[in-house]
Amino acid sequence: MLPEKLRLLDVSIGDADLAGQLLRTSTYEFRYLAPDPDQPVVALLMPAAESLTWQDGDLFPAMDQNLPEGDLFMRIRELFPKQPMTPMHLLALIGRNGIGRLAYRLPGQEAPPLPRPLSKDELLRTAYTPAVFDELVAAYLSTGAGIAGMQPKIMVPDRPTVPIPSLIVKAAGPAYPGLAANEFLCLSAARNAGIEVPSFALSDDGHMLVLDRFDLVVHDDGQVERLGFEDIAALAGLRVRDILSDRKYQGSYQRIAELLRQFQLHASNLHRFFEQVAFSVMVRNGDAHLKNFGLLYRSRDDIRLAPMFDVVTTSIYRYARSPGGPELEDRTLALKLFAGRHRTKAYPTTAELMDFGRRICGVAQPDDVVARIAEAMRKTLDDAKADARVPATLRVQMLEAWEEGYAYAR
Repeated sequence: MLPEKLRLLDVSIGDADLAGQLLRTSTYEFRYLAPDPDQPVVALLMPAAESLTWQDGDLFPAMDQNLPEGDLFMRIRELFPKQPMTPMHLLALIGRNGIGRLAYRLPGQEAPPLPRPLSKDELLRTAYTPAVFDELVAAYLSTGAGIAGMQPKIMVPDRPTVPIPSLIVKAAGPAYPGLAANEFLCLSAARNAGIEVPSFALSDDGHMLVLDRFDLVVHDDGQVERLGFEDIAALAGLRVRDILSDRKYQGSYQRIAELLRQFQLHASNLHRFFEQVAFSVMVRNGDAHLKNFGLLYRSRDDIRLAPMFDVVTTSIYRYARSPGGPELEDRTLALKLFAGRHRTKAYPTTAELMDFGRRICGVAQPDDVVARIAEAMRKTLDDAKADARVPATLRVQMLEAWEEGYAYAR
């Protein structure tokens, strides 16, 4: 149990020494400890060179982005019903395990030891049931509280030489049958198209997806480097964890491209961003919101677009806007393609998608990108015919949804 009132946390960057302290009084305040403007930053928009002390009325977006939400937050509440759940308490639960390189701990407190590592092969052989996944979450919750998102997921350590959990395990909830296999097919198609994605594998029974964290770099000598990561919502100054909020669905892909330009990234990053947007359009991924794009970095001079992650064909599922409400089909994008008051979230025409690629992302031949993605989608579904882990009904549903995507390459 953490103290009922939590006003101070030590903050480290990666496995380095203490970088600063986070204080909660009437506001949130972060203080860099050393007056060194060249030290690593806790956030791209919070450099020590500009100020050693930063204040905000709410938790800083780069810290807020990893607070648990959805399924994981509810599981934490069930396991610790008497534990306060303020943002400061949740950061303490995240510890050193959040996506990115920030680590939090109570002053003077040592990091807890990792539980038994669970290899990727062992996870892939595990037969999924809701009870089995519940046991997995309960066993590794202390290492996995630092991952956001509504889908059931947990982080697991897979080797004793890596001091933080390095695998993400996702399972399908009852409302979205086949979700793990769905994401497996989408990631496979992206990889076949040459789009950068994290390493991933589908369990033997097809019910769990196991991914390597994309923010960790394992060097030839075995040393693990943690990269900074901030999602687009955080970079835009938004806190979007509130389950009732739709802020992560507000905006446009054009505005994301413009934000990427502000960081003076190499043009290849805008080309990769177009690939990610075009792919989401073509596989009918209606959940490519502000938190599903982000930047990886070592320093302000070494920033790149993160690999594509959290991509599924959402149009095969039905949903209700409110409990007991009518079921609806997901037939729109998560964001508008173009910025503008009268723009819509409708899936774009071929001409609009090509215009977005050329004019917004600077891609000279966007039709070549679209053709490459369409060919990869076809190959992926063709390969899936021989994969017993992918149910035939799901493959048929995916084919029907992806037929609309093929049309962009015709």
